[in-house]
Amino acid sequence: MSDLRSLLKISDNRLAEINALLTDPGNELINELLEVIEEFGGPEEINRKAQEAAKLENLMAGLKNAKSSYVDDLSWLKDQTDSGAFISMKDYYNRVLGDKADSTKIDQQNAVTLEISALQYFPWLISEARRSIEKGELMPGRYIRVRNMAEQETDNGDIMATAAAMQIIGATYVETLDTKGTDGSNVHLGGPETITGYFGGVGQPNDYPIKWVQEYLKFYTTYGVQQVLNLNPGTVLVGYFLHKLGVNNEFKISVFMGNDNPFSILWTLTTARLFARDDGTTSLIGFNLSNSANNETIRKASQIRKALGLEEVVRFEHHITETWKSIVRQPYNRRDELVEIAKIVPNISAKHEGGEVEIEQDLDHPSDILEYFMAKSDVESQGLMPALEQNYIEKHRSTNLTADALSKAGIGVVCATELHKTA
Repeated sequence: MSDLRSLLKISDNRLAEINALLTDPGNELINELLEVIEEFGGPEEINRKAQEAAKLENLMAGLKNAKSSYVDDLSWLKDQTDSGAFISMKDYYNRVLGDKADSTKIDQQNAVTLEISALQYFPWLISEARRSIEKGELMPGRYIRVRNMAEQETDNGDIMATAAAMQIIGATYVETLDTKGTDGSNVHLGGPETITGYFGGVGQPNDYPIKWVQEYLKFYTTYGVQQVLNLNPGTVLVGYFLHKLGVNNEFKISVFMGNDNPFSILWTLTTARLFARDDGTTSLIGFNLSNSANNETIRKASQIRKALGLEEVVRFEHHITETWKSIVRQPYNRRDELVEIAKIVPNISAKHEGGEVEIEQDLDHPSDILEYFMAKSDVESQGLMPALEQNYIEKHRSTNLTADALSKAGIGVVCATELHKTA
């Protein structure tokens, strides 16, 4: 068996061939990527612009110049944050654990990040914050957005308001770029009636990886949007290349990419490590495994991640709840499994894409992942906004139920750090 194992070693000659290909001046693919980076001024200038764009004072100035009504909401949020209106972690543990609060040892080493998806509209965050203050609940530490970028850019400063709010509350967030192959460019995809087209590729066909880079650099340098969703092997690879070349980009791999077994995870993490910088960092910061992944898959994936030096770099993002319609067979709830695996695997986030099973099944309008892709005008014309906001609040409630379960098991949680103080 040991003799067989040695056959897997990659020879220096093979690595030399790959390096020769990547550095070949005649490599058309690399040339196209470098041209886009140069169009935006090169890595150093790109990072400088992004850093400046992301400053809270500049985001607020942009909102004021746009006469956005969200300025008042952000001022309220900042006031509530500064005044300590949100529940502290000590008070939270007292509420959840009761008499056992002082004697329960919370494992912060394996603390689970509370994650919610999808925060489509900025006002939902304010509704969520008001509820959290009223009920003594935790605000998530990570937010996923799947709203059309061009639309939110022109909608009362929604893109800037969300970016500013994330800094105020102390949370990370991810945007989803519009170059994801659902705009008609992918001949396979036309709706549910062409669902088999997904087997031919869900993502970015033909020249879309380069368009993806162009779109990313636009939003990175204009609004400081650093983390985006990634769902195609081609755009994952160019995401690695961007970071290797000096751009401080970050991305998370989507559940739609279908990493559903330890060998697919080995492939993804190996590539991330190959193109990591000398300091060990990579642009891959979140890795959403398939909904079919079980605890044994996550355990084996954790061993791979640690062996490659990526345990603190790459977060495993695991779906705990899912939308009631259009993605998984229901009932679906992985909370009990999460509590078990979080005891032995660090750096996991608990992603909540739906509400509780017993609530969703009785809602007049249960959550539906296909509605992530609806234009706001269609949502409003169909009178769906109140229902969609309620769906989001149910996800928030599920997030807090997960936080409660983890806390009772002695496992820490990562929530909005500026809101829920530890001291």
